[in-house]
Amino acid sequence: MDDGSTIRFLGAGIAMVGALGAGIGLGAVFYAWLGAIARNPSADAKLKQVGLIGFAATELVLLMSFTVAALLIFAV
Repeated sequence: MDDGSTIRFLGAGIAMVGALGAGIGLGAVFYAWLGAIARNPSADAKLKQVGLIGFAATELVLLMSFTVAALLIFAV
């Protein structure tokens, strides 16, 4: 490996640190979501919308960090 590819892989690994945050965030979203539904089952429909928006926002962080990592490996 030359110095350029080493730096690319190192940068891609650092970019994937966002995946760690996304995993922790997804756990927190679903923990709170299930806790809220367990406390008030009649509000399930309203909580479903909020939970799915939280899931999508957290998943966006994961997809963006993966995209940056893939760009660093293949496009640079």
